[in-house]
Amino acid sequence: MNKLTIIGNVARDPETRTTQSGLTLCTFTVAVNRRHRGENEADFFRVTAWRQLGELCQKYLVKGRKVAVIGSVSASAYKAQDGTPRANLDVTADEVEFLSPKQEEAKQENTPNAVKSGFVEVTDDELPWE
Repeated sequence: MNKLTIIGNVARDPETRTTQSGLTLCTFTVAVNRRHRGENEADFFRVTAWRQLGELCQKYLVKGRKVAVIGSVSASAYKAQDGTPRANLDVTADEVEFLSPKQEEAKQENTPNAVKSGFVEVTDDELPWE
C-alpha cells in the first residue's frame, strides 16, 4: 500500500489546468518542516488534486495556509542545470484538509480581540443572559 500523510504549509499559490478531456487538475507545493541535527529543514512535496478536489484546492488554498494531504507518493530523480542530483516527491491527493480556515484568518487580522488560537475573547458585558 502506498499512502502518505503530510501536514505543512502551502509554499506557492495553486495552479489549475484542464485536460483535453475536460478534467480539472490543481497542483501546489507543500513545505513540511523537520528537524535535522538541531536545525530546521523543510521537505517540499508537489501535490496534484484532480476533479472536484482540485477545484476546491484552487478556490481555498493560498500560499502560507496550513494543509493536510493524504495520497500516494512517487519519487523521481533528475539532474539540475548545475549537474547536481535532485529528486521530486509527487503526491496524488486522495484527501485534502484545510487546517487554517480562510474566514478565521480574515477575522483574526481585522479583530483586535482575536487570539491566535482562533478564539475571540468575550467580556461579561457581551453575554446575553446578564
